[in-house]
Order: sequence, then C-alpha cells, then structure tokens
Amino acid sequence: CLAHLELGNISQEDFNEIKKKAQFDVSRIDEIEAEVHHDVIAFLTSVAEFVGPSSRFIHLGLTSSDVVDTAFSLLIRDAGIILLKDIDTLIDALKTKAEEYKYTLIMGRTHGVHAEPTTVGLKFTVWVAELQRNKDRLEKAIHTCSVGKISGAVGSYAQLPPEVEAIVCKELNLDVSPASTQTLQRDRHAEFITTLAIIGGTLEKMATEIRALQKTEFNEILEPFSSKQKGSSAMPHKKNPILCERITGLSRVLRGYSQTALENMALWHERDISHSGAERVIFPDATGFLNYMFHLMTRVIKGMKINEDKMKDNIRRSQHVFFSQQILLALCNKGMLREDAYRIVQRNAHAAFDENTLFEEKIKEDPQVLERISTEELNALFVFDAYTKHVDTIFNRVYATDPFTKKND
Repeated sequence: CLAHLELGNISQEDFNEIKKKAQFDVSRIDEIEAEVHHDVIAFLTSVAEFVGPSSRFIHLGLTSSDVVDTAFSLLIRDAGIILLKDIDTLIDALKTKAEEYKYTLIMGRTHGVHAEPTTVGLKFTVWVAELQRNKDRLEKAIHTCSVGKISGAVGSYAQLPPEVEAIVCKELNLDVSPASTQTLQRDRHAEFITTLAIIGGTLEKMATEIRALQKTEFNEILEPFSSKQKGSSAMPHKKNPILCERITGLSRVLRGYSQTALENMALWHERDISHSGAERVIFPDATGFLNYMFHLMTRVIKGMKINEDKMKDNIRRSQHVFFSQQILLALCNKGMLREDAYRIVQRNAHAAFDENTLFEEKIKEDPQVLERISTEELNALFVFDAYTKHVDTIFNRVYATDPFTKKND
C-alpha cells in the first residue's frame, strides 16, 4: 500500500484508513479458512472486516505468493542471523579450548589405528576452520534467500508495475528477484537447507569424535556429566555421551530435510503447491534443530573433561612405533633406498609392538640401521618436538585476526 501511495495508485485518505484500522482476528481467520480453504484469502477477509471499503487496495494486483514468499524470505533471514550468532559462540568456545590445549599431545589415529601424535589444540582448530567455512556458506545462503517478489500471478507484472516491487523490497531491505514465476524459485531455499545440513554434518563430525574419544578404552575427552546426572537405569556406573549422540541423530534429520528441499525445486509450470506443505515442516524444524544443536555442542565444548594423563598413557601404549617415519626418512637421507629402509623400519616397528618393547630400543639393535645412523643420532630422532613445531603456523593461519596470533608473535 505504501508503494501504491508513492506511485499515486491509491489516495492518502485510503492509505491512512488502512494504516489506522488494519487488524486481524485469528479465530475469525480459522473460521473463514474452514470454508474457503485458502489461508491468505481468509487473512485478507479478516483484515477487510476491520478496515472497511479501503481494504480493496490492500491486495491490489497481488497474488498470494507475492505476500507469502516475500515474508518467507524475511523469516529465513531472521532465522539465519540467529544461526550465524550460534556459529560465532561455538567458534569462541573452541578458540578458548584450542589455546588452552595448544601443545597438549594426543594420539592421532587414521583408520582407527595409532598414526602419529597431534595436539588437542590442532584437533579443535581444524573444527574452527570448518565452522568458519560454514559461516561463509550460511552468509551466502542468507543473501541468496534475501529477495522479494511482487510480480503477480505468473511473474509478468501484468496487473502492477515493477516499481511497486522495487519500493516494497527497498522498504523491507530485500533484493528484487530479477525473474520469478508465481513464486520465488526454490533453488534459493534448497541452498539454505542444504547449507544447514552441511553445518549439521560438521557438528555431527565433532560429536562423533568426542563420542569415540569418550570410549572407556580411550577415556581422553569426555562430554560434561553433572554430579546428579544418571547415565543408565540399570547400570549406575555409566557415563554416556548423550549430548553428542543427540547431535548425531538430529544431523541425520537435517540431511533428510535437504533431500526434501532439493525435491521442492521442480514445480509444475509457473507453480504448484507441492513444496508448500513440506516447507512448513522443514524450515522451522531445520532452523530450530540446528539452533538447539549449536547450544548442545557449545555446552559440550565449554564443559568437556580433557584427560591429559590418559592421553599420555595411550601414546605410551603404542611403544613409540609412531616414530617410524622419522627413522625411515633418516635412513633415506643417509643414502638407503626407500624400499629397503621401509622394510627395515616396518619389521622393527611391528616387532616392538608385538613384543611390548619400545621402538627406540628395538631399532637400536638392528645392525643395518646402526651402519647408517649412530646411537646418538637415533636418540635425537626420538623426540616429540616434530609434532608441535608447526602448531603456531597453523594457528596463525586460522586465527589470523585473533588475540592468539598476537600472543604468539
């Protein structure tokens, strides 16, 4: 109506009357909708009963989706802004933990098997970097959905000029959709929901790692467990990672919603409403679930227990065979063919683990190794500095504008 007033399509008197009297009654809307089976018509009829004759200008030249889709864009934007704040809160919590445990060694595992040590700080920093990418994705998806559409029944502006759309979108701080049918195109909405699913996948990845590290055999990182909490109705000793398991389950739901959003893209001709009922479920659910998942994960990160002694114990359990690459490269640098060096190191590493003997002791008994590398040189290779010497470099990449960088400098 404001746009029509500016363009001279309705009078100031009619505009003032609409602005003064416009109201609606939900019970009346429900009553009307039960008869007409059209939600927007029911709404407009209720408003018209309050406004009177000037109500004829309220929906002038519009189709329902001009109202509903443009309003939907505002809802998506508002929900997205909340989720962006949730990402920032989680990143801040992870940054704090990453700095606290920057050089704390933990056994790195590939294929579930001991590989080489890394640090707890680096593990958390990998998550921060991924969340930063997710923030970029979400900002782009919000921008993609921040468009309005006031183009009429099939998007041709047959009953109202594009100037109305321009004024409305400017007033709502939305971009104008450059081309539309009766609806905004659902690739925009699919981008938003699939982005939420990707973010959920990141939270599930974090949750899965914490669940794995909380196994009794590992006992390295545990989600918070309050003094009055109970883990099992049958077994009083249990401390189960229920928060991380909840995140994992909800992430699966988000991925299912992304499939629905992708299927909503293909509508008949200029529109049908096969997408509508699905969107009324997946959008409030997906945004609400992800908000909840962020709160759960932030709670986990802030309250988690880091068992450093157990991390050291698990590193020792490998009999230090993870130094194998150090010895392999040293032998190569001394002129030995890589294939020969690999065979020698592998044989000693496997024997050390099987015999429950430290790898450094086993390797020093091999004459083929001692021919190339002295005992003193070997001793210098069995140090943990290699696994922490570039931590600062990685932190500086991820936290380029963060106080951690200034501290390191």
